[in-house]
Amino acid sequence: MPTTGACPHAPISLHLLGGFRLLHGDAPVVVPRGLQRVLALIGLRPGATRSHLAGLLWPEASEERALSSLRTALWRLRQDPCCPISTVGDTVRLGPLVGVDVDALVGTAARVRDGADPCTAAALEAGRHDLLPGWYEDWVLAERERLRQLRLHMLEELADQHLTAGRHGEALEAALEAMAAEPLRETPHRLVVRIHLAEGNAFEAVHAFYVYRDLLLRELRLEPSAAMTALLDDTLAPIRHASRDADDQRRTLAHRAPPRAR
Repeated sequence: MPTTGACPHAPISLHLLGGFRLLHGDAPVVVPRGLQRVLALIGLRPGATRSHLAGLLWPEASEERALSSLRTALWRLRQDPCCPISTVGDTVRLGPLVGVDVDALVGTAARVRDGADPCTAAALEAGRHDLLPGWYEDWVLAERERLRQLRLHMLEELADQHLTAGRHGEALEAALEAMAAEPLRETPHRLVVRIHLAEGNAFEAVHAFYVYRDLLLRELRLEPSAAMTALLDDTLAPIRHASRDADDQRRTLAHRAPPRAR
């Protein structure tokens, strides 16, 4: 049965973030689950060899049986006149006109890493949804974690670049997006503290620090790192000095006080 439908010129797009979707233009295409796995893996591993794909898709089968299953799946995909795959020798990849949403995330992360200053809104949106939620194959779990880490580092780098350029609002937006993606990760919380300090908002910086400290103690029984604590040394120094002076004064008064009569 055709998997992509009749569509002579419409673009084909493969969406793997937030769930599997194959589109011809704006029209969704129904793809059997077994063929979804094949298309998804080809999209994530462009140019992979047949034996590599077969081993990942059917890890418990013998090599001969896994390759036979792959040949059957590729034959079924080729029954469609708009088949989105192409084979060259022993390698299989998606057709050159097929767009993959994962590639957009990887490209955005590369532009941020190179300092190309991409659109902040597009960078915040890229990869906001997990790769193929509900899929638990080993190759999916590995790719899901890779893309999650890629997005976290992209957002943190974007926040740091905006902070360096003095664009505090955009820096805070990127840091908060990273914080929402992984609440226990220290780096975005540290960025939030730095941004508030750069704006001169000492209260916001201290508040952000203690919110994270309470979360970390409650969830993991850990304290923030020395690097994060050091961010507030100058801000909290007057408070600490005042507290020490008050303690010294109380001890002095207690020492001078006459003993109570019995």
